[in-house]
Amino acid sequence: MKTYTVQVGDVTRELPVVEVAPGVSVALFNMLGDTQVTEAAGRALAALLPENIDVLVTPEVKAVSLAHVISRESGKPYIVIRKTQKPYMVQPVVRQVVSITTGKPQLLVLDGLDVDKVRGHQVAIVDDVVSSGGTLASLTQIIEEVGGTVAAVVAVFTEGQERPEVTALGHLPLFS
Repeated sequence: MKTYTVQVGDVTRELPVVEVAPGVSVALFNMLGDTQVTEAAGRALAALLPENIDVLVTPEVKAVSLAHVISRESGKPYIVIRKTQKPYMVQPVVRQVVSITTGKPQLLVLDGLDVDKVRGHQVAIVDDVVSSGGTLASLTQIIEEVGGTVAAVVAVFTEGQERPEVTALGHLPLFS
C-alpha cells in the first residue's frame, strides 16, 4: 500500500493513500484513537489560537478529541456540531454538506441549547482536515445564522487546494 509521511509536532505517521472517488486519492489522516498525534496537534493549535476567541466549534466525530485537547490547553469551551439530529435536541439548526471523504450528503446539526454559547461570541472552528471546504462553509453558515462570528479556523491539515483562511500545521496533497 502506498503511504504518505506526515509530521505533527514530534510525532511521525505514515498515512495510507486511499481512493475516495474515481481517480482521486487522499492520504487518510485519522486521529481517532491516536493519543500522541491528538495531543501534539492540540497543543500546537492551542498555541496558535487568536486571543479574542471565546468558544471552539467542531464537527462530530474525528475532530472532537482535537477540540478537547485545544479546549484543555486554551481554557476555551467547545461545542460539537452533530452529524445527526437527535430527539433530545431543542430547536436545532440544520445544514446539509457533502464531504470529500464520504461523497454523500451529511447533516450538520447545532442543538438549540448551544445557540447562546455561540451568539455574540468570537468562534474558532476546529477540524482535523479541511479539504473541499464544504464542511467549513456549512459550519460558518450555522455560526453566523445564530449570531456568532467565525474569527479563526484551525486544522491539523489542509488538503488539495491551499486554504489561506485556515491556520493549519501542514498540508496534504491529493493524489490521482
